[in-house]
Amino acid sequence: MARSSFRSGATEALCTWQRDRLDEHESRFDAAMQITSRLGAHWQDSHAEFGFWTPELVGSVPADAVELELLTATEPVDLTAAEQTVAFDRQLVETRREGEFTWAAVDGPRPGTRDQLGTLYRLSYEHDGSRETITDPFADSLPFGAYGPPELYDMDRLDEQRDDRAYFQALAEDGVAPHAHEDDGVPRFEPATSMLEVHPGTATESGTLAGLTDIFDRIGQKQRDGEALTPAERNFTGYDAVQLMPLAPITQNEDELGYWLPEAEREAQLTATVRRPDMINWGYDIVISGFGTVNPAILESRRPDELVDLIATLHTMPDPVKVVFDIALGHADNGALPLLNDEWFAGPGMYGQELDYTQPVVRAGLLELQRRKMDFGADGIRVDGAQDFTNWDPEAEEEYHDDEYLAEMDRVTQEVAGVEYRPWMIYEDGRPWPRSDWELASTYRTLIEEHPHAYQWGPVTFAHNTPALQTFWATKWWRVREVADMGENWISGVANHDTIRRGTQLEPDPPFSQPQINRYLGDSRQEQLERAYNNPATTILFHGFMPGCPMDFTHANMRAPWGFVRDTDAVWNLKVLAEEKNFPEWQIRDRDFEDDRFFTRLKEWGFESREQLSAFLTRLSDTVSMTDYDKAEMAALLSVVGTPVGDDLSVEDLEQLGLDWMRDIAHFATLSHWTDTQDDDRTAFDLEVRRFRHEHDWVTTALTGEDTLNYVYPTDGTVLYYGYRTDSETGEELLFVGAMEGVAETVTPSHLVDVDESGWDVALASPGLAVEDPGEPVPLADSQAVLFSRSTANEP
Repeated sequence: MARSSFRSGATEALCTWQRDRLDEHESRFDAAMQITSRLGAHWQDSHAEFGFWTPELVGSVPADAVELELLTATEPVDLTAAEQTVAFDRQLVETRREGEFTWAAVDGPRPGTRDQLGTLYRLSYEHDGSRETITDPFADSLPFGAYGPPELYDMDRLDEQRDDRAYFQALAEDGVAPHAHEDDGVPRFEPATSMLEVHPGTATESGTLAGLTDIFDRIGQKQRDGEALTPAERNFTGYDAVQLMPLAPITQNEDELGYWLPEAEREAQLTATVRRPDMINWGYDIVISGFGTVNPAILESRRPDELVDLIATLHTMPDPVKVVFDIALGHADNGALPLLNDEWFAGPGMYGQELDYTQPVVRAGLLELQRRKMDFGADGIRVDGAQDFTNWDPEAEEEYHDDEYLAEMDRVTQEVAGVEYRPWMIYEDGRPWPRSDWELASTYRTLIEEHPHAYQWGPVTFAHNTPALQTFWATKWWRVREVADMGENWISGVANHDTIRRGTQLEPDPPFSQPQINRYLGDSRQEQLERAYNNPATTILFHGFMPGCPMDFTHANMRAPWGFVRDTDAVWNLKVLAEEKNFPEWQIRDRDFEDDRFFTRLKEWGFESREQLSAFLTRLSDTVSMTDYDKAEMAALLSVVGTPVGDDLSVEDLEQLGLDWMRDIAHFATLSHWTDTQDDDRTAFDLEVRRFRHEHDWVTTALTGEDTLNYVYPTDGTVLYYGYRTDSETGEELLFVGAMEGVAETVTPSHLVDVDESGWDVALASPGLAVEDPGEPVPLADSQAVLFSRSTANEP
């Protein structure tokens, strides 16, 4: 095996380049924007360049004591194996320190590719008699998770070999979009017309991006061949965008074994047991370090190529589909503390650690991590929790929203397949949340007004929306009306990863003084919840009639279970579990619990029925409140109240039970278990509605003075929405009426709006609803709706 060697001249050139950047910019942030672009490991055809930001070493560790540790496997490594022992050739190469940065250019390391593991690397030094290491926050590949050494990866090759290069070339040829409001000539991707949200970890049996690629590849081939789609496949189609929940490397459970386990370390060799990362997480418990690459737990091959393969597959569908990344950079999990130097953090916060956006290198570094992630080829970016990007003003003694940073996020450009572009920008921003009056005070338009090309999550999309509650569509009327009047730059719809989870947390049998459940949605609690988030009336309303970009969630489309899934938290897992106490009531049918495929771990604890599980979770929730989350006291209390898990519980038992719950729920929620339960008529209807939107995309714009949206007053037990829209260019008219909730009601659609009754056709109608003419009485039950259309464009 060829040995690596230090390139002194090339390393000195890196140091000189860094000094020049600092000298030529008065602003440290402007200089850092350039310097961070060269941090990390970069393969240069014949050698590699490594750059680290190391302020923690200045003044405490001599520069000549810091070495670059290179680990190159001596034999081919099967990254799909569950566990294996690997021998690595180990080299320590000298580095150069320039101020707060450490650099090295090296001949001889092996770049990672689709087919081979590249050289692993990290900084290494002796300190107080022990060897310490520093990882790379700007890593391009982390095959063993964020806590294992990063991998040198050939990112240029990955870009050069992608199958959707023509897709990006077409963007360059089209030029700047009319709505982009840019004056630098950089094109921006257009917004989508409708979007599907996907959680990669539970969307397929494998829980990987490769599994998703297989689904869309199969669908695309059927579409090319004119073959019919299965009901389950329909649930993935009819959209022109897919939003992937966060893909970044995540924290790990500190009580678990881990995936990088060094066993023997000598001067020239290191032996390690490496395990296939298998963390279960909804994606938001990120550690910032390695943000620019992909969580290896959702990579079947453990190669970043999988993400490019998925994107290219979607881009080359018969009807190309945009890809939107969910970017969570508003916080860091506490698991980030051992991975990053202290400069990154502003202190503890609601979700773990607040990031210091006022630190110039941190500010630039986060933007650089965003750029690298989006350079995998995404068309759009959804900024998670934009209201959380805040800084502390010591003079005013209050936090302020860092809107300039959010604007910097909007200005980042991508380069894919040789084409520079900007993505479609989406912000989730509910400010002044968490102020107590935020739901009333939030306009959901703060960032749209600053960036007219951008979108925001609209008011009926946020996590607190629970359409399973009775009177939801009456009390939310004012927000629905806002969507109609000003929602053309809003993401709309009611089904997403947050809203379904909040629905699951509702009290199934609330006291009379509390909001009640809408029993008209279905005969069982499971049906009530499922229909609340996959509702024919709201589907027609948001996809067929209202402006903006409606978004659905795969699990809502499938009417499959969904919850708060993560096995990565050893500290708060039980508290999270206690908050899920109503999950069995809402999402587990008796037959599901009895199914041998499901809840195998929980059954080993002694749970024999759904009722037993539900009762235990209620007691667990009570002990959390009674003990202020003292786990020892919780274990003692649960040991004496008589539960299936025994009368001698330890803290370790409870923590293991929490992990087993998370893993069983993730397995239960995997969509492959629910493909055979899909209803042919319902999935055909949902797809028909989505196709209607794309064939009538003028509805994406806000209602005008000629249009109407209203509700029948007095309600008399039923919330009936009705509306009329017309398109001045095509002459097309739409007439909508829907029973959003309540008792069945018979209504004559044309009597609600002053329009002529002739010439209308039924464009969309809820499954099972027989209707032909808007001038005839229509019996509407809860969740039923009809949309009529007619065109006067060709009339004399």
